[in-house]
Amino acid sequence: MKGLARIYVCVFSLCLSALIPGLANAAGVLSENIRISSQLLGYELQYRVYRPERITADLRLPLLFVTDGQWYLEYGNMKQVLDREIAAGHIRPLIAVFVDSRNPDNLSENRRLKEFFCNVDYAGFFARELVPRVSKDWPVSSRREDRVIMGLSFGAVNAACFGLMLNNIFAGVAMQSPANDQHLDVLRDLYKKEDRKPVRIFLSFGTQKEDNIAAGRRFKRTLAAKGYDLTYREVDEGHNWKNWGPLIDDALRTFFVPQED
Repeated sequence: MKGLARIYVCVFSLCLSALIPGLANAAGVLSENIRISSQLLGYELQYRVYRPERITADLRLPLLFVTDGQWYLEYGNMKQVLDREIAAGHIRPLIAVFVDSRNPDNLSENRRLKEFFCNVDYAGFFARELVPRVSKDWPVSSRREDRVIMGLSFGAVNAACFGLMLNNIFAGVAMQSPANDQHLDVLRDLYKKEDRKPVRIFLSFGTQKEDNIAAGRRFKRTLAAKGYDLTYREVDEGHNWKNWGPLIDDALRTFFVPQED
């Protein structure tokens, strides 16, 4: 049945493309790696930028930052998800910045373990170097309400930290399977102690034990009790891309739903 369902979806998509002009060819552009030298971190990083087709310099598009961006592109097929969701009108056209957590000169060196755990310098890099650079180079909105930070596992911990540390810059926080039980308990305590911040939150977990679902549900209850604008999802998977990939569009639709005229 799953195979037949996939065939049906593909056939339906082809028919829909024929009926709606431009849908079949709707495709954003993904830049090559762009380097940035961080004075705060003391090293170079790289990122790629997705832009929708047919944008002009006078636009002010919403802005999504994705940590572990290299994995979201490779395993989450996120460029294709963005193309599909924008073309179908499910989300607004947006600029997405895929931040690579690896050393650009040695891709086997991943820096996420020292960057993602409420690292003040990493937060400062975003606030004082990366966001200003992207805002200068691309036609993006200057409103915090139009900026979202997204990540998975340790990257989701980083997103949670930014929700507390950089809520003057990011109004949206998307977290997919934040790390492990210990990190989740720390995050829960932090969010419990802090006053509610002006951020919207997307939070998701797999229901299998390996995705720390018990601690995840405790974190979810804390956020709800604090009164956060929370979108929560669970899927019958573990700590893997079978969990994260199918929920990318849910996260996008949480923050970038088309605005009514």
